[in-house]
Amino acid sequence: MTEIKLYKSKKKALKLFFLSIPFIVIGIWMITRVESSETDRIMGWIGTCFFGLAIPVGLFHLFDKRPQVIISEIGIYDRTTHSEFINWEIIKDAYPINIYGQHFICLLVPENFRPSKKKNKFYKGVAKLNEELGAQELNIQLGQLEMDTIKLTEFIIAMTHAEKSKKVELIKTLPNTV
Repeated sequence: MTEIKLYKSKKKALKLFFLSIPFIVIGIWMITRVESSETDRIMGWIGTCFFGLAIPVGLFHLFDKRPQVIISEIGIYDRTTHSEFINWEIIKDAYPINIYGQHFICLLVPENFRPSKKKNKFYKGVAKLNEELGAQELNIQLGQLEMDTIKLTEFIIAMTHAEKSKKVELIKTLPNTV
């Protein structure tokens, strides 16, 4: 089976890691300053703890070897979105969206294939909130991938409309378009 695996960007992981270091240093400086007030020390601890969380997250993304997105002639799999492949026949359309600087590709699927059909009220509420933001229940997150959102969206749309015999050929063209 022909498939393409997309991995998290090492560059973005390092960027997260190194952008947090100055804020951690400032927080430590606020804590250890002799003339700092109690408020400064508290703010220093809050800043150090908050931005310190970026170090393990950045290291996790840096050393995570699992594919984030797998594209095959069967469908598309995003580790963060759905627990199984989303078949091309189910996807009716796709469109890119940018929510506060985070890029997503929203997948339009029929009502009876939406994951919230089998979930609890909380999950259904989150799905409704997604739709109010202009997204869908099934969204491919591209935040940690080094991808051209528009070209990948066009590729997904082409795959949904392609005949089964043409899908393998389309997959082979993906590395040239990303």
